[in-house]
Amino acid sequence: MAKKVITFGEIMLRLAPEGYYRFVQADTFGATYGGGEANVAVSLANYGFDAKFVTKLPTHEIGQAAVNSLRKYGVDTSYIARGGDRVGIYYLEKGASQRPSKVIYDRAGSSIAAASASDFNWKEIFDGADWFHFTGITPALNDDVAAICLEACKAAKEAGVTVSCDLNYRNKLWSKEKAGQVMGELCKYVDVCIANEEDASDVFGIKAANTDVTKGEVNHEGYKDVAKQLADRFGFSKVAITLRESISANDNKWSAMLYDGNDYYFSKKYTMHIVDRVGGGDSFGGGLICACLNGYDSQAAIEFAVAASCLKHSIEGDFNMVSMDEVLKLAGGDGSGRVQR
Repeated sequence: MAKKVITFGEIMLRLAPEGYYRFVQADTFGATYGGGEANVAVSLANYGFDAKFVTKLPTHEIGQAAVNSLRKYGVDTSYIARGGDRVGIYYLEKGASQRPSKVIYDRAGSSIAAASASDFNWKEIFDGADWFHFTGITPALNDDVAAICLEACKAAKEAGVTVSCDLNYRNKLWSKEKAGQVMGELCKYVDVCIANEEDASDVFGIKAANTDVTKGEVNHEGYKDVAKQLADRFGFSKVAITLRESISANDNKWSAMLYDGNDYYFSKKYTMHIVDRVGGGDSFGGGLICACLNGYDSQAAIEFAVAASCLKHSIEGDFNMVSMDEVLKLAGGDGSGRVQR
C-alpha cells in the first residue's frame, strides 16, 4: 500500500506571457496552475505515493479547473474545502540573461486566505498518514491561515506523522520580523527543514559566512554551520539546504546539502540551462520526501532530491513532470541529455 503524504497550502492560477515577452508586450497569457505544496503533491503522486493536497477553493469553474489540474496527475483532492470567492493569481514574466524573472501577486481575498479552522478536520485528514508538508508561504497569507497551519502541525504530531517545512521566505507577503516570529513557533513541530541559501538568513537571521549567491559564490563550511544552528535551535532531525549559484537568469549551478544530525552530505553539482525555474525548490522538497519515505541513506537522499529538482528546471509550468526512473537515472550519473530510444 502506497505511503500517504498530506500537503497544505494555496494553489494559484499562473498567468504568463508567451516565451520571454515582458508583461507590457504581452497580448496573450498562458494559464496553468501551481503553488508550493500543490507542486510537492504532484511530484509525490508521480513517484507513486498517495498524495493528498489540502486547501480551500471556490465552487465556480476556475476553482474546479484548479482541482482538475491536480486530479490529472493523480493527486487526491478529497480534502479540499470548497467555498469563498476567488482563486489567487500570480503573473510570471520569465527572465533571460541578466534580466531577472518577475512575479506579481494578485491573491488578496482568495478562498484559502479567507478559510477558517472549521474547514479542515485534521484528525480525519491525518488518519493513516505518514508525512505532512507545508511551506512558509502558507502562514504568510495572514494570521488566520498561520493559526490553521499551527493547528495542522499540532494534529500531525499527535498522529505520529513526520512534518517537513520549506521555509520559502517571500518578502512580498510579510516582513522578516513577522516571518521569524511565526515560523519560529511552527518550527517547534517540524522534523525536516528545507531552505535555500537565503531563507535561513531572511527568516531566522542565520547567515552563511563567505557566501554571495549573486556572484555565484557558495561556501560549503558556511552552510554546515547554518544547518547545525537550525537543527540545534529547533531540534530538526534533518536540515536540507539547496545551493543555487546564479550565473544568469538562464544558467545556474545547482546542488544541495543534507545534515542528518551526525554528518553533512553534499550532492554533485549540476550546471543547468533553465527552461522554467518556478517550482524548482518544491521539486527538491518532493524528491527529498520521496527519498526519506523510501528509506534512502543520507547521500542517496540528497542526490535524488537534487536530481529531481535539476530535471524540473527543464520543464514548463510549476509541476515536476518526471518519473522515479528518470530521476534515478540522472542521480546515478547519466546527465548527457541524449535521446532515449
